[in-house]
Amino acid sequence: MAIMVDGETLGLDDIWKVAYQKEEVQLSSQAIERMNASRSYIEHRIHKGDVMYGVNTGFGAFSQVKISEKDIERLQVNLIRSHSCGVGEPFSREETRAAMLLRANALDEIQAIARRRYRSKFPEKMVQEELKK
Repeated sequence: MAIMVDGETLGLDDIWKVAYQKEEVQLSSQAIERMNASRSYIEHRIHKGDVMYGVNTGFGAFSQVKISEKDIERLQVNLIRSHSCGVGEPFSREETRAAMLLRANALDEIQAIARRRYRSKFPEKMVQEELKK
């Protein structure tokens, strides 16, 4: 039976099953609905021209710089890249599966505004296909 990611009920046993027993993972329908609602809200505000820190503005000293609608996606990608680093040995497959599951659960818990094309892949595709190698 698949482990349901809903931002509320994930337990240590579930993490173990996904990491070490390669249990399947699914986003709950409620999680998908919350993500859709959050995404729609932000898109609506962007199209209205509302200014939202870190969404369509720069960060820190650049918070007064408005980012054009066509550059918003690039801003978000650059934000992730600017916070990325790697140190030491790579995680094992099991550690990676556990970390990805926890990230998916945390994103749902805070009702993150994930892009639709990524939501359809994450966590199902990433955990089940890429990491089952």
